[in-house]
Parts: sequence; structure tokens; C-alpha cells
Amino acid sequence: MFTSSVPPAYVELAGHYSWMFVLLSILIACLSSYTALSLNERVRKNGFFHQSVWLVLASLAMGFGIWSMHFIGMSAFSLPVAMHFSHLWTFVSVIPAILASFLAFTLASRSTQSFLSFALSGVAMGVGIASMHYTGMASMVMDAVYRYNIWLFLSSIAIAIVVSFIALYIFSNLKQLMEKRIVKIITALIMGLAISSMHYTGMAAVTFYASPDSILRDHASHTDMTMLIVPVAVGMFFLLGVLLFSSIMDRYIDYRISYFDGLTRLPNRRQFEKMLNKPAASRGLAIWHFHNLEKINNGYGYACGDQVIQRIADELREAHPGFKELYRIEGNRFAFLSEETEPDLFQKAMETIALKWKEPLLLEEKWIELSSVCAVSFSKGADPHHQLYANALAVLEHPLLKYEHDIILYDSTIHTFSFEQEILNGLARAMSEDELFLVYQPKIFADTSRLNGFEALIRWRHPVHGMLSPAVFIPILEQNHRIDDVTDWVIDRAARQISQWEKSGLPGQKIAVNIPGTYITSARLTASLEKAITHHRVDPKQLELEITETSVVQSAESAIRAISSFRKQGFSVALDDFGTGVSSLSFLRQMPITTLKIDKSFVDRVPHSEKDSAILHAIITLGQSLNLNIVIEGVETADQVRFLVTTARSLTVQGYYYARPMTADEIAKWRLDFSETLREDYLFS
Repeated sequence: MFTSSVPPAYVELAGHYSWMFVLLSILIACLSSYTALSLNERVRKNGFFHQSVWLVLASLAMGFGIWSMHFIGMSAFSLPVAMHFSHLWTFVSVIPAILASFLAFTLASRSTQSFLSFALSGVAMGVGIASMHYTGMASMVMDAVYRYNIWLFLSSIAIAIVVSFIALYIFSNLKQLMEKRIVKIITALIMGLAISSMHYTGMAAVTFYASPDSILRDHASHTDMTMLIVPVAVGMFFLLGVLLFSSIMDRYIDYRISYFDGLTRLPNRRQFEKMLNKPAASRGLAIWHFHNLEKINNGYGYACGDQVIQRIADELREAHPGFKELYRIEGNRFAFLSEETEPDLFQKAMETIALKWKEPLLLEEKWIELSSVCAVSFSKGADPHHQLYANALAVLEHPLLKYEHDIILYDSTIHTFSFEQEILNGLARAMSEDELFLVYQPKIFADTSRLNGFEALIRWRHPVHGMLSPAVFIPILEQNHRIDDVTDWVIDRAARQISQWEKSGLPGQKIAVNIPGTYITSARLTASLEKAITHHRVDPKQLELEITETSVVQSAESAIRAISSFRKQGFSVALDDFGTGVSSLSFLRQMPITTLKIDKSFVDRVPHSEKDSAILHAIITLGQSLNLNIVIEGVETADQVRFLVTTARSLTVQGYYYARPMTADEIAKWRLDFSETLREDYLFS
């Protein structure tokens, strides 16, 4: 096809382009590139679908886009001869583009990158684009022959490889910035131009010849337009459909998994706690506790137990008044949370529901009798948010409680002492029998997406109460001066975990532990730290002490001396919840801290609130001007991450956007799940 000889009496044909179709072909190439990049980006996210699903979808979007662009570009070129396409070769030509796209994206998504891997990715993508183009050219059936200019032919392939290499290099090395739409658009434009420039350079390389008898007098191309319209229509709908599917379904599924109970489809404990922590003038809380579900599971099987729970949920969902929200907060507990409602009305609504449980439930010819009780508590705006839930728990754990479908209103003279005493009495057992345990939330460098340690957070799996929120038991421990015992336990467990990670091949991990109140100035804390690092052979640099503004304000001079001492021993010290106190700025320049943790309340409305964004920017600037490491807590959205990346460099973020708090075993699985994706670049590299 590169020979210069042509059949005798054949003349060279002159074609012309329709610029409308040319622009449309370039648009399709850029749109397919943008879609493929968006889908491939999800490989690095912990979504519902496996990463390989997104690789396949990205490859299909890219390959189909290349294919569609080619045939739109072919329709833009008119020749004065009859022409149609071979159906078989037309559809076969899409295969090289899809396979090459898959290979290129797979290589570009590897956890370890090198110039060779980028070169191979560029070659794979470029050769795929070229193979698709020239296979598509071979599918033309017309009353003409064509010959290629060897240099333009090779140039078209080189263009595709070089520009593909550049686009994939940008995609792989600017992973965090790729979440910024403008960067993604620019990268998509580069990839789209790679496809388009290769196509039109390849078209410039070909010369068409035909006999005078086959040249049409009206100089109109008799191209099979059906074969051109179909790729355009199918390609456009496929690209838009895939993009819509990926952006809506994955987010929706992730939201449902995170915030809803799988069995009952009710909002779960996480959403309950989120709503509970929102400020309100007054609230009412009712917790329905079903006492004999384990007995039903043992007697009739877990399938029957699940049906009972679903039936209970259906009855509560059907009966609950419109002014309340219903949640499943534990296996055998459901909660109604209401804002600004009359206590009498709230309690009467629960009494109406109680009538349902006095009659047995009929399930698959079995009569199931339920044992239940409902704890009701109310709070006003001045009361702490956690107190509402703690009061309801105090009712449920009263030693004289009976499960006879009663509605019991919290009474401080009857219930508080019993619940608090049980918490205090069970503390020693909880620490020795691992009812208390630690979870670790990763902290991530915002601009490089790399791991910057963990924060240790305490949890209590109580044998009677189930999972207790720290917001419930920590205030009780603080009020009764038992929090120091728990802090020592946390320090020891955190040091032990660092040592275990060292032995398992994860050196240099850093864990932050919270130091409460005035304990920062206690000689006991110093002894506890020395004991932990000596016993577990841990470098002090791997433990960070997080103190609150309140602890500093209460005893400023003593706190500053204590912090200086810890710094000399090698520990780093972070000021936690910065901005929530009243005297931070007056002590900030005096305190020898290393890290400033900005409270979640400053991030919640960023970047949509200009005022909040300006305040957060000012705090970050202040902290960095004092050479402090900045950690932003409570980061939950991509918009917040993008704002922080563009606001300042070297910021560390912590929140559900990257990862929830996890046990050590879950962190190990978390690492393995992402070991073959770009996400591993910032997890354990």
C-alpha cells in the first residue's frame, strides 16, 4: 500500500472536508477522553464496584470514542466515487482501540511508576489509536484505490504515541489535581487532540485514485450514511450513559451502604449520630429495645430472626408520626428522633406504637411474642447533645427494668446513678478483656495523597449496652476522674500497635493519641509514656500527643513547660480542635507545639460559604506562618479537598472522604484492597 504505482489510466481524486463534521469528530474524541478519565479516576476510590470494573468501563468508553471519532471523521471527507463500509471490518476495528485503552490504563494505574511504564502506556494507546484508524480505513469498499505516503503514515503513529504519553503522564502524576475539573478537561483535550491529530494526519497520508468512468458527475460521495450515523448515535449515548451510570450509581450505592441499614433499609447508627450532633432548640428521643431477639434466633433460626426485625421495622415505619425520624441504631434497637415537639405528644405517639407489640406477630404460621421497652428522654438547647442519648441508655440499663412494652420517661433521680455506676464499675473489666479497643483513622497529605499517620480513637463494645459511643462514656469517666486510667491504656495500646506494624513490614507509622484536660501536666503521664516506648521499643517520634485548647487555658504556664519537656524527649505535640476555645491566639505563639488541628466546624460549609472559606484560609495561613504542621479534621467531600489543595501546600486532611476509623485488621485489608491501584501511593508507600 506504500508503492507509488497506480493502475493505468487512473487519475488522482480530490476530496474535501465538511468542517461541521470535523469539529464534531474532535468533540467526540475529547468527550470520550473525559469520560474515560472520569471512570478511570474511580479506580483510586473505595467504591462499591471493584476497581477492574472501572478499568473495563474506562477502556470501553475510550475505545468506543476512538471508533466513533474515526467514522465521524470519515463522514467529514467526501470523494466523487461510490463508497460503502464492510460491516464486519467496521465492527472488528473497534477491538484494537478497546484492548489498547485497557492496557494503557492498566499500566498507568499501577502503584509503582517509572518512565518505562509511561512509555509503554503511551505506545499501547498510540498503537491502539493507529490500529483502529487503519483497520477502519481497510473497511472501506469503493471504486477507487489508495496509496500511503510512508513518512506521513509513520508520523501519524508517532503523533498518537507521543501525545498519548503526555496525557497519561499528566493523568498518573497529577492524581489529586485530576479531581479538579479544569485539569481533567485539559488532559481530556490533549488526549482528544491525540486521537484527532492522528486521524487527520493519517488521512493526509493517503492519496485516492480512480478510473474516469467511476467518477461521479455530481461530485457527491455515495457513502453508506447509515454506517456513519449509527456509530455517532451509539457512541454518544454510550458515553453519556456510562458517565451518568458511574457518577450516580456508585455515589448512590456508597451513600446507601454508609448511611442505611442493609436489612431494614432504615437510616443507620452513623446517620443517627450525625443528626444527633446537629444543634436544635429541643429534642425528643425514643429508643425501642426488643429483648428476646436472640431467643428467637436460637429457637427459629436467623432467617426467622431477620424476618422479625424486618416486620418490626415495617410496623415502626408505618406507625411513626411525621414529625419523627426512624433509625435502626443496633441489632435490637430502633430510635425515633424528633426536633421541637411537645413531650406529651411524643410520649403518646410511643404509647400508640406499644399497642402493636402486645399482640403476637404471625410469621410463616409461627406466632412470635415480643418483649420490648421504650426509653424516652428530652433535651433543651443548652443540654449537651450526647446527654439525650446517655439518658435514654440509662433508662434501658436500669436494674429493675422490665420488658412489658412500657414507655419509660428518663428520671434523673432514678436512672442516672445506675448507668454511670455501671460504666465506672465495668471500666477495669473493659480494659483487661478488650471490650475497650482502638480504631485508627488515617491522616493524608492533601497535595500528594500520601499517608501521614493515624489518630487513635477509643471504642467500647459493652457486653450489655452494645457499642457505646465515646460521647457517652468519656464524659462519665472525666466527671469521675477515671479518664487518666483510660489514657494510659490508650498510650500502651497505640505503642504496641506501632511495634506490631514495624514487625509486619510497615515501618515508620505514626499514631496520635488524645491527652485529656490537665493530664498534660501530670508526672504520671510522663511515666506512662516512658513505660510504653521502653516496653514496646518505639521511637518517641512515632507518638504524637493531641491536647485541647481547654487544657492549655486552664494552666497555661504548666502546660507550656510540660509541652517543652515532651518535645525534648522527641514526642510531637498537636493542639486539637483549634478555634473552638476563647484564648488560643494569646498562647499560640508561646506554645512549643508542632501541629495545629483545625476543628471540623470550620470545614463543614467550605467551600460553599465564602465567609467560612475565608476564615479557614486565614487560620491555615496563621498556622503555616508559625511553621506548624496543619491538620484539617472532618473532611468529607471532594469539594473540600479541592479547596484545601488550592488554598495551601503541605496540608494534612482527616475524615470520611479518605477513610473512616478502622481496626488494625481492617487497615490491613484496606491496604490490600488498594495494593494494585493508585490509591496505594498515599496509603502505605
